[in-house]
Amino acid sequence: MNFLEERIKKDGIVKEGNILKVDSFLNHQMDIELFNEMGKEFQRRFEGKEINKILTIEASGIGIACIAAQYFHAPVVFAKKAKSINLDGDMYVAEVVSFTHKNVNQVIVSKKFLNKEDKVLIIDDFLANGCALQGLIQIVQEAGASVEGIGIAVEKGFQPGGHMIRNLGYQLESLAIIDGMDAETGTINFRKQG
Repeated sequence: MNFLEERIKKDGIVKEGNILKVDSFLNHQMDIELFNEMGKEFQRRFEGKEINKILTIEASGIGIACIAAQYFHAPVVFAKKAKSINLDGDMYVAEVVSFTHKNVNQVIVSKKFLNKEDKVLIIDDFLANGCALQGLIQIVQEAGASVEGIGIAVEKGFQPGGHMIRNLGYQLESLAIIDGMDAETGTINFRKQG
């Protein structure tokens, strides 16, 4: 069992509806030492890739992406979920369905921060159905940039997102893959990874 799986077993809470609460260390209160370990592991898994930009989506992916970015010496760009008066100029826009919030968001990245020279590592906290990743991949493709890899903290392996993204040919590295959860017993079953 790896460091993230151990932390999920210790502090994660399984709720009805295939919800895993990890807000005490991952996506509300953030454990920066844990994020640091995650950043090192992403660097190890994407070693040899020429990455010059990290892309994530607001809000929960930002902390992980920022800590990981230190290991790639690359800036972080995050897709915004709401248009703001501060956003100006041309933008890439994709529609994303949120599993957690049960709504559709338009995600936006300014064209000045993503271009055809960029070799992008996408990072996010969760992967369930893959909608957020599809939106980010679409934005990278529109920019003419390349997706060099995708790093996920927690993948719900019993939902279709991971399978779908891997079938598209991307190097998808999830630090913890959950194959099943039981809200009644609080049990979490992790997929064995090489």
